[in-house]
Amino acid sequence: MTTLYGIPNCDTVKKARTWLTEQGVDYTFHDFKKQGVPAELLSGWLAAVGWQTLVNRKGTTWRKLDEATRLTVADDATATALMLAHPSVIKRPVVVWNDGQISVGFDAPMFAKRTEISTK
Repeated sequence: MTTLYGIPNCDTVKKARTWLTEQGVDYTFHDFKKQGVPAELLSGWLAAVGWQTLVNRKGTTWRKLDEATRLTVADDATATALMLAHPSVIKRPVVVWNDGQISVGFDAPMFAKRTEISTK
């Protein structure tokens, strides 16, 4: 089953959830705030998309971090530590599709293509 990871009040997560529901895609939602970041999955996400994609350096959480903390994020290990400490710094949504592929963010055409691939 497709799993969408994120924060329920995030506008991008809301758009993704609405799109999946409207398209009749079965998925589960993993709430970072209530359920935490699945540390055991982070290495796979990092391998698939890279820390530069996963860490949202344009978001409020990143901007609120002190400069010294931001400067320490330079590789998978430091990004992992940051994401575990500050789940809101993860770009959302992270989606693990039925076929195991991972995407980050919401783009309707990409979601349409992924759901087509995942259901084959």
